[in-house]
Amino acid sequence: MAEFKPYVADTERIAEFTPIPIVMGVILGIVFGASSLYLALKVGMTVSASIPVAVLSITLFKGFSKLSGVRSATILENNMVQTTGSAGESIAFGVAVTMPALLILGYDMELGRIMLVAVLGGLLGVLMMIPLRHALIVKEHHKLIYPEGTACAEVLMVGEKGGTSAKTVFGGFFLGLFYKIANVGMKLWTDVPEKALGFFKGAAVSAEVSPELLGVGYIIGPRIACIMVAGGILSSWVLIPMIKLFGDGLLVPLFPSKKLLISQMSLHDIWRNYVLYIGAGAVAAGGIISLCQSLPTIVRSALAGLGSLKAAGVQTKAVRRTESDIPMPWVLLGCAGLVVAIWMSPSLQMNILGALLIVLFGFLFVTVSSRLTGEIGSSSNPISGMTVATLLLTSLIFLLLGWVGPGHRVAALSVAAIVCVAASNGGTTSQDLKTGYLVGATPRAQQIGLLIGAFTSALVIGYTLEILNNASTVYSAKNLPSITVPGFESLTKREAIRGPGSDADRTEYRVLQLPEPPADGPLSALAPGKYLVDDKGSLRYFVDPGINGSLKTRDSGEPVQKYEAPKARLMSLIIDGILTRKLPWGLVLLGVAIAVVLELCRVASLPFAVGVYLPLSASTPIFFGGVVRWLVDKAMAGRLKESEMESSPGVLFSSGLIAGGAIAGIGLAILSIQEGWGAALDMSSRFPGILEKNMPAVLAFAGMAAALFLVGTVLSIPKKETQAHFKPGA
Repeated sequence: MAEFKPYVADTERIAEFTPIPIVMGVILGIVFGASSLYLALKVGMTVSASIPVAVLSITLFKGFSKLSGVRSATILENNMVQTTGSAGESIAFGVAVTMPALLILGYDMELGRIMLVAVLGGLLGVLMMIPLRHALIVKEHHKLIYPEGTACAEVLMVGEKGGTSAKTVFGGFFLGLFYKIANVGMKLWTDVPEKALGFFKGAAVSAEVSPELLGVGYIIGPRIACIMVAGGILSSWVLIPMIKLFGDGLLVPLFPSKKLLISQMSLHDIWRNYVLYIGAGAVAAGGIISLCQSLPTIVRSALAGLGSLKAAGVQTKAVRRTESDIPMPWVLLGCAGLVVAIWMSPSLQMNILGALLIVLFGFLFVTVSSRLTGEIGSSSNPISGMTVATLLLTSLIFLLLGWVGPGHRVAALSVAAIVCVAASNGGTTSQDLKTGYLVGATPRAQQIGLLIGAFTSALVIGYTLEILNNASTVYSAKNLPSITVPGFESLTKREAIRGPGSDADRTEYRVLQLPEPPADGPLSALAPGKYLVDDKGSLRYFVDPGINGSLKTRDSGEPVQKYEAPKARLMSLIIDGILTRKLPWGLVLLGVAIAVVLELCRVASLPFAVGVYLPLSASTPIFFGGVVRWLVDKAMAGRLKESEMESSPGVLFSSGLIAGGAIAGIGLAILSIQEGWGAALDMSSRFPGILEKNMPAVLAFAGMAAALFLVGTVLSIPKKETQAHFKPGA
C-alpha cells in the first residue's frame, strides 16, 4: 500500500502555531462551548463545532487580509483555529451531563468544583490521547475514517484553494440571535405554543419554537429526529394519558408521589412524578446497550492503547515534523500532576481510590471514545453510556466499601464527571488529530493548542453554567411549614436571594443544605434541597434551582425558563438508587423494557429514550428540523456529493442558528439576574393577549424553517468543480 501523503508535505515549513490563530481559536471555542452547554442543558446533546469554526476561520482571515493587506492565514493556521476552538463543545457536553446532578441531589453546584472538573477532565482527555495517536491515526488511517475529521480536512483544503464562505454561518447566527431576543426577550410571541387535545384526555401537542432546536434537528437528520419525536409521542400521547386514565379514580397518592393525587396533578406533574423515571430507565438502558454493542471495540482499543503506551515510552529516535508529539515524559508528568490535583482538591471530596478509578476508567474510555469516533463519528459516540458505566461501577464499589454518606455521593459523581469530560474531549482530540494528519499539521502544535483550548473553554463553561442556573433559580416563600430548624446556629454559610426581588430583600440568610431529610423531627416533612433560614431559625425560602427545578413561576407569577438537563437527572438517579437505595424501581424497569423492545426491533433506543424523557415540546422542533433536512436532501438528490453533506450550506446555517439562539439565551439569562433589565425588554404589554395565542409563534417558526430550506437548496447548488476533493484511503 502506497505511503499516505498529506496536503502539506512533511518537508514544508509554513506558519502554524502563531498567536492570532490561537487567540481566535480560544474565542470561537468559548462561543461554541457556551452554546453547546446551553443546548446540552435543554435536550442532552451537542453537535460538532469543528467545521463551523474552520469555515469562520478561513473567511475571517481572508477578510482581514483584504482589509489590512497582510498575508492570509495558511491552511495549518486555519487548522490550528479549529483545533483550539473545538475543545469547548466536548467539555460543555461532559459538564452538562454530570455536574447539574449535584443540584438534584440537594448540594450546591459550586463554581470552583465545576471549573475544576472541566479543567481536569479536559486536560486529562488530551494527554491520554497523545500516546494513542500513532496507533489510531497513522497505523489505522485506511480503517478509521473519522467522518467529521475528514470532512473538516476537506473544508480546509477547499478553503486553501479559494472556496468556502462563512456568510451562511453568520446569517444563521444573526437570525437565531434576533429571533431569540424577539421571542424570549421582547416576548412578541409565546416560546412554547401548546394545545390540549380535548378528545384525548391527558394528551397535548406542544413545541418550543427555538432556533437552536430547529438547527439540531437539521444537523442530526430525519431518521434520528423522527426517533426522538416518537419517544416524545409515547410519553405525551401514551404514558401520561394512560396514567391519567387509570389513576384519576385513586383516593390516595400513588408512589413515588407523597402528597398529590393523580386527579390533582397537571400534565407536567404527572411527567415529573412518573414519566421522568420511565424515561431515565430507558436512557440508562439505551446507554448501556450502546456500550455493550461496542464491547469488541472496547477490548481491542484497550489492548491497543496499552501497546501504544509502551511503544510511545520507548521511542527515542528523531521523528519527522508530522510525527512529532509532546514527549512522553511530559505526558506522564502531566497526568500524574492532574491525578494529584484531583486527590488533593477539597472541593471534589475525593479519596485515593476515586483518583485511581479516574485513571483506570479515564484511559479506558478515552481509548474507546477515540476509536469509536474514528469508526462512527463523534455524533454517534456513546459517551453517555460510558459515563453511566463509570458511575454504576464506582457507586457499586463505594457501596461494597460502605461509603454511602453525602460526601461519598459527591465523590462518585466527581469520578464520573471527570471521566465523562475526558472521554468526550479524547474523542474530539482524536478527530482533530485526524484532520491535522490529512492536511499535514504538526501533532505537537495541535496538542498544545488543544490543551490551551480545553483550559480556557473550561473556565468560561463553569461561569456559564452558574449564570444559567442562577438566572432561573426561584426563591419561593409559599407553602413553607412554620418550624424552627434544629441547630440553626451551626449554619455558618450565608446567602442572599438573587435575581428579581433581590433589591427588596438584601438580607443574608443562613443556608440549610438538605440532601437527605431526616426520618423524623420537624425537618422530616421537607423535600430534599436547599433552604434559606433567618437568624431566628425560621424557614424563609425554598431555593428551587434553575436546572432540573420543579417551580416554573416565581411567587409573583412571573414565568421562569427551566433547564431539564436529562442526562444529569439520570446520573442523580443512579447515585441515589445505589447508595441510598431509594428509587421507584418499577418505573425505572418499565423504561428499561422499552429500550429492550426497541433494540429487538432494530431501532436505536438511546435517541428514543431521550425523547421519552424530554417533554414533547423539546423533541417537536427537532423533528421539524429533520423534516426540513429531508426536503432539502430530496431537492438536492444527485447534486451534492456525500463528502459535501457535512459542510453544506444548510448544515452551516443550522450551526449558526444553534450558536445565535444559545448565545442570545445566555445573554438574556444574564439580563434577567439584574433587577428590571429583563422587564425593560418585555414588550408584551403593548400587545395584550398575544402570548396566549399560538398562531404568531407558529408563523414565526415556519418562517425560520422556510429560510433554512431556502439556504439548504438555493445556496447548495454546486458550482463547477475547481478543486480536488480528498477521498478516504487515497
